[in-house]
Amino acid sequence: MAKVDLSIIIVNHNTQDLLLTLLNSLKLSEVGSYRLETIVVDNASNDKSRELLKQSYPQVKLIVNSQNLGFAMANNQGLRQAQGRYLLLLNSDTVVEKETIRTMIEFMDSHSEFGVATCRVELSNGQLDPACHRGFPTVWVAVSYFVGLEKLFPKSKLFSQYHQGWKKKDIIHEVEVISGAFFMLRREVIEKVGLLDEGFFMYGEDVDWCMRIHQAGFRIAFVPVTKITHVKGQSARFKKESNKVDHKQLKNHINKHFWQTMKLFYQKHYSHSYPRFLKWLIFRIIDWKIKRRQ
Repeated sequence: MAKVDLSIIIVNHNTQDLLLTLLNSLKLSEVGSYRLETIVVDNASNDKSRELLKQSYPQVKLIVNSQNLGFAMANNQGLRQAQGRYLLLLNSDTVVEKETIRTMIEFMDSHSEFGVATCRVELSNGQLDPACHRGFPTVWVAVSYFVGLEKLFPKSKLFSQYHQGWKKKDIIHEVEVISGAFFMLRREVIEKVGLLDEGFFMYGEDVDWCMRIHQAGFRIAFVPVTKITHVKGQSARFKKESNKVDHKQLKNHINKHFWQTMKLFYQKHYSHSYPRFLKWLIFRIIDWKIKRRQ
């Protein structure tokens, strides 16, 4: 049996149309002699995702969960079954350009100094998805971002560390944090660092993974010579829930979950890095943010 070069793991939850669009773009990919496998982990979808997948893409390996286990846990299920020397987390609400997969494998083959890489992730309007090009959210970075200093000084190395706005986005360079929407890594990274932290249900698991990868001595590359499109916020689940509940209520729920995730991240990585009073202040601010979303 030929060795698998790349395992693509896709987590799906009620995104049947987006999922089929993504799989069609992967089918059209020009990968040359590289061998791929695709694994879809379905998080208890109640649409026709599984039926359509079996009908249109029977070669795709399907893992079905009876409940929504969250992004990290579902991706870990796929990663455990993956056979590739490279592994790729890919959002179901993305579309891949024809050359992207081949280009990224070639990049990893020729740049052993990087353990992880992402391509340029674009939003539907053609702008860069800021989540694919970030720095670690230290206290200073978070303060600069949330009080608006980064917005005022987007090219400043002092104030724009979160999205690293001083770096040229059209050339290959190193970054600290990339998005789980397109997260490509070598198998040896997982062997040394481990899988995603399943304590993160949604949001933050990619930041946490990047932090652990960085601490283990691996470098992360931003490779803007190729791209995918991220149809962000357009999943069938989001639309369905938006029709059921007030939009403001849904937004508050998402923001509450985000701040809970940030608290978990700070407790895990920064609780011993700052004076007790500053740590107390950070957690009080986060708790206040969470309470506002009740």
